[in-house]
Amino acid sequence: MILNVGARTDIVNYYGDWLLERFREGYVYTRNPLFPNRVTNYTLSPDKIDAVLFCSKNYAPMLDKLSAITDHYRTYFHYTITAYGKDVEPNVPDLPTSVQTLKALSRLVGREKLAWRYDPVLLTPAYSVRRHLETFEMLCGELAPYVSRCIFSFVEMYAKLQHNMPELIPLTKAQKDELAKGFAAIAAKYRIPIQTCSTRDTFPQYGIAATGCVTLDVLGKANKCTFRDVKHNGLRRGCLCIESRDVGWYDTCPNFCRYCYANKSETAVRDNISQHDPHSPLLIGHLNEDDQLIQGNQTSYLKNDGRQISLFEL
Repeated sequence: MILNVGARTDIVNYYGDWLLERFREGYVYTRNPLFPNRVTNYTLSPDKIDAVLFCSKNYAPMLDKLSAITDHYRTYFHYTITAYGKDVEPNVPDLPTSVQTLKALSRLVGREKLAWRYDPVLLTPAYSVRRHLETFEMLCGELAPYVSRCIFSFVEMYAKLQHNMPELIPLTKAQKDELAKGFAAIAAKYRIPIQTCSTRDTFPQYGIAATGCVTLDVLGKANKCTFRDVKHNGLRRGCLCIESRDVGWYDTCPNFCRYCYANKSETAVRDNISQHDPHSPLLIGHLNEDDQLIQGNQTSYLKNDGRQISLFEL
């Protein structure tokens, strides 16, 4: 089983102590977003976890604590750094700070385990095609020695986004093509492999791959292990990533990025944060009397029994 600790919220940035306690205690609970009274228990012993997948906009709070996980589990890291400032990503560190934190993370875990995400790409009067290309080149120059690849995607124009960002300019096909061509040329200049996230927008004519952001091949090469050839459905339509189990919860990320799909409102986030208990098996709140607790399916994708050493065996 692949454990995902970054798709629904930024656990690394805001809930790191909770995550570390879950690993120490050896289990975690997670609610089903569609049926919140269904709670799944996942065992976190290393023989049950094939790899831990991280995704964050700020690893600084956990840099000196990550070894408690990386020393005993296979891992992979996504670090999102974009062109946006506080007007779009209010609580995300500025670019110079983010760049330095990524470099520090790379030194700790190795560049082969670290992917840089430049997404979502969106246009406003302040963030033009030219600004994206200029910022992307600056970041490539800084990050090339520290990352294994770059992943980008274009923003999805869902209704909530148009309400949250009325200044948003819908991307035309020509603008997407100009950006993709520019990103590809810049990435090639700095020898950074580049790919899109999902198969909705693909640009093979520019040498941009359209493989999954997290595949068993990527995880295997990064962790020097071999996974079975597994048929899967991805994480959503158009997604080629291997299926994973997310332990986060929606409406819990105080980054408050204005393009975020995972937060309904700041009020909902603050209400959930008030219910967070770092000692609870659930990220938010505790088990209720009417909750149904079940044991999750944790089938391994490993080709052979590449058993990992438990924190409790040292």
